[in-house]
Amino acid sequence: MLELFRDTTIKHAVLAAGQVTPDSSRCVQCGICSYNCPIGIDVRAHALRGAPVQENRCLTCGECILRCPRGVLRFESALPERL
Repeated sequence: MLELFRDTTIKHAVLAAGQVTPDSSRCVQCGICSYNCPIGIDVRAHALRGAPVQENRCLTCGECILRCPRGVLRFESALPERL
């Protein structure tokens, strides 16, 4: 049981320090990501600008990433890499 808790803790830490990052060169602006966002964030607009979703409301649930038919979106760490 301790192992399960450790994995869940690590998962939450990664999601809390992550953000959704688009590859704007692959995006066709279909809007499926925004349509499937349970919070109503306009992920499509972020993809158009090539900007990561850095909204406090983002749950990092991954629905936009899972639903994108072109694989435009991915999770990326929002924390600077350690030297």
